[in-house]
Amino acid sequence: MARARSEERRDEIVRATLEVIAERGYRGASLNTVAERVGLTQQGLLHYFPTKETLLVAVLEERDRWDTGGGSRASAGRWRLDLLASLVDYNAMRPGIVQSFSALLGESVTEGHPAREFFTDRYAQVRAEMAAVLRAEFGDRLPSGLTPEAAAPLLTAVMDGLQYQWLLDPEAVDMPAAFRAFLDLLRGPEDAGGTAGTGDAGSTGTP
Repeated sequence: MARARSEERRDEIVRATLEVIAERGYRGASLNTVAERVGLTQQGLLHYFPTKETLLVAVLEERDRWDTGGGSRASAGRWRLDLLASLVDYNAMRPGIVQSFSALLGESVTEGHPAREFFTDRYAQVRAEMAAVLRAEFGDRLPSGLTPEAAAPLLTAVMDGLQYQWLLDPEAVDMPAAFRAFLDLLRGPEDAGGTAGTGDAGSTGTP
């Protein structure tokens, strides 16, 4: 019973952190602010999450569960290129969460950072998932001749790299439109207008 209550409390803290990040951004999401929102002292919050970094990793894990429909990352097998474009649209509506993800990602490349293992594991999974998405869309070769495995890191890099550019200058970078333009490049000139390809993924072409 006590363990279940502890898990409920942790979930409550994570949800509150998501709200605070959405309102104030990564830097403004202090432990004290989150603690006040859930009726704890900062010391009480540290009982559940010893550092801000460990709390933010929990937030990132929750973000992944939302992005995959509330389940585990294995559910990402349902992704198609058009759904990836919808995910980019969704991210454009939650800059606070994207900012926390991007800030932690940049910091995680340093040795010993608490988010390093999370991002290393996450990218290994994401590359495999993107390869599966591309194989379902194009088969064993993309129009460019690349294999899905060769193109998967590029697709992943574009999704996350666009987030950095958009966060820095949202007026200059239309993240959803830029991502759809990249999908047109992947499909090649014949598919860019939505006249070819498998399933209904062609519907993601830029209007």
